[in-house]
Amino acid sequence: MSDTARTVFRTCPLCEATCGLELTLEGDRVTKIRGDEQDVFSSGFICPKGTTLGALHEDPDRLRKPLVKRDGKHVEVEWDEAFAAVEAGFSRLRDESGDESVGFYLGNPNVHNLAGAFFVRPLLQSIKTRNVYSASTVDQMPRHVSCGLMYGSADAIPVPDLDRTDYLLMLGANPVESNGSLCTAPDFPGRLKRLRERGGTLVVVDPRTTRTAKLADRHLAIRPGTDPHFLLAIAKVLFDEGLVDYGSVAQHLEGADAIEAAVQGFDSERVAEICGLDADDIRLLARELAGAESAAVYGRIGVHTAEFGTLTSWASDLLVILTGNFDREGGMLFPYSALSRKRREGPGRGFKAGRWQSRVRRAPEVRGELPIATIADEIETEGAGQLRGLVTIAGNPVLSAPNGERLDAAFAGLSFMVSVDPYLNETTRHADVVLPPPSVLERSHYDVAFYGISVRNIANYSAAVLATDAPSEADILSRLALIAAGQGADADPKIVQRMLVRGLIEREVGNEYSSIHGRDADEIEAEVGALPATEALLDIMLRTGPWGDGFGSDPEGLSLARLEANPHGIDLGALEPALPAVLSTASGKLEVFPEAIAQDLTRLQADFTSRSEGPANDDTRLCLVGRRTVRSNNSWMHNVETLVRGRDRCTLQIHPDDATRLGLSTGSNARITSRVGSVEAPIEITAEIRRGVVSLPHGYGHDLRGAGLSVASKTPGVNSNRLTDDQPLDVLSGNAVLNGIPVEVEAATA
Repeated sequence: MSDTARTVFRTCPLCEATCGLELTLEGDRVTKIRGDEQDVFSSGFICPKGTTLGALHEDPDRLRKPLVKRDGKHVEVEWDEAFAAVEAGFSRLRDESGDESVGFYLGNPNVHNLAGAFFVRPLLQSIKTRNVYSASTVDQMPRHVSCGLMYGSADAIPVPDLDRTDYLLMLGANPVESNGSLCTAPDFPGRLKRLRERGGTLVVVDPRTTRTAKLADRHLAIRPGTDPHFLLAIAKVLFDEGLVDYGSVAQHLEGADAIEAAVQGFDSERVAEICGLDADDIRLLARELAGAESAAVYGRIGVHTAEFGTLTSWASDLLVILTGNFDREGGMLFPYSALSRKRREGPGRGFKAGRWQSRVRRAPEVRGELPIATIADEIETEGAGQLRGLVTIAGNPVLSAPNGERLDAAFAGLSFMVSVDPYLNETTRHADVVLPPPSVLERSHYDVAFYGISVRNIANYSAAVLATDAPSEADILSRLALIAAGQGADADPKIVQRMLVRGLIEREVGNEYSSIHGRDADEIEAEVGALPATEALLDIMLRTGPWGDGFGSDPEGLSLARLEANPHGIDLGALEPALPAVLSTASGKLEVFPEAIAQDLTRLQADFTSRSEGPANDDTRLCLVGRRTVRSNNSWMHNVETLVRGRDRCTLQIHPDDATRLGLSTGSNARITSRVGSVEAPIEITAEIRRGVVSLPHGYGHDLRGAGLSVASKTPGVNSNRLTDDQPLDVLSGNAVLNGIPVEVEAATA
């Protein structure tokens, strides 16, 4: 290392694993990135994506100045001019069509940065629209809904106690490639290996023999879309064989008496035929779950992005409850992050959805947003409330949302669009104004969301590595909020920021459960007044959280200053039982069989009957599933040369028997056709996929004119979401159905 080099530590912001990184810099240039061996959570683990923060910062395609579209072309402008263009566009749109004509799309990266956590809400409140959409209804809303119905809060998500469990049943997840999701665990592969090394058992249920499945004791290649049938058949075996034991949570349950009758129709023999499995495997799993010293069930994107995603999420937790493994060491536990609020026992407000509906398809609201699969309807359908304008903050729904070709055409027809994004991608190329936030190295970082779903209680803060003269993302979002509120393009963003800081302080001072209840608000504000608003908000939340210093009442407690003094993070300890304090249902109990679940179970039973009586189990009828690669994160890592070089990863995987039947051969292309579209992709014949199932990876297809992604545009691949249908939804959550899509496959013409 040279005399001018410096070393900094920060948490990787590119996925949910929250790995610690050690960066070496020469001036403003990153010369080396490796895993931080002293990080209290990741202990040096790093994936290929984590090594690219320097490349992302230096990417010549990353926008440094705002863009405004003039005569159909994007041109660079100064910031004041860009905000003036936003004000003019909003004013015209509202005059022509009203507030409800504006919609929002919030992409996945919003949960990876502090500005997204703190400053999106004021913008939403200023525009006063109910047309809010996000990536949540592409991949995770079923989990939020099932947890909301059972535990009272959509954010009360139990996670498997990976480091102490003796038995893990995993469905539709491939954390060796994805690093995990809705379960923050750096070095997920290593944790799975250590599970087996200590004598535990790993069972993976997936139609593909994924890299995770190859680590397992057993792999069950289930037929896509049949996971809820499979889980409920296990539940029936537990009842039939007298294996149900609720354990310590029995006293907290509401509705348990109705479960046995509800699962009676899911006989192992019938379900096995539908799932394409052996009935003995179902019975064995039930006995193993009940007999293990401790056990957990983890299901993710593959089972949530399906027609019965919420039911599957509920059923996976149900098995843990039925076997006495809920809210106990080695089973499923609720994290208690440094930003959690004090838990109190007793009834809460519970979880509600459907407070309003989408205009065209009458899809119900969930967590304040509408299904992304319905947004094209709202843009294309004329009449009062037609969506004519859009604000996107990160994300790329043209590639990540269903029926991408239709969505692309719909965006082209908008009257006005603003995007906060560092790239001109397949979605933001439609924007009239693009406002680029600072790079990941130019902003501070704390994982507000992911420490709330972590397998261990951790706190780690990263200061910005590099300085910038450009506006912070907090400033960008604050100015947009002020414009939307009618304050004008020149309004000071500090107006919003001071309001948020003061509002948070006053809420804590007025909260009888807060550590600063009754304190002088001016005194508290003076303590954080020198900090940027983002850091001030974080500091207040840390210091009034369960591990905080209470602004002096506990000198050993957490604060932003203490985290800054510990750049490798602070370990707050293993997860602990949390019932009943974590519950906020109206009954104050764990609602093990909510009414909404009972109603949707009727729909599943009808599906069960139709599958039993019809041709749905014919493996000659192909269905499409997605897949992940460790070098990709949705669509936004494909402009990094080191991640996309090498073999073509966007291939159609197909079983040898299906390839022979259809006359397909490796090295040629296949045409894949669904109800909504068609694409061509290279054929990859492999026995590592179930017969009747084909697979394309997610996030490719950077071939649309007008995008400014020079590396991605040269990377082979097609958009799999040109095949996914925007009509079917998971009824309870509004989540898109991205797995199990019926398709036809044939050899492509030369």
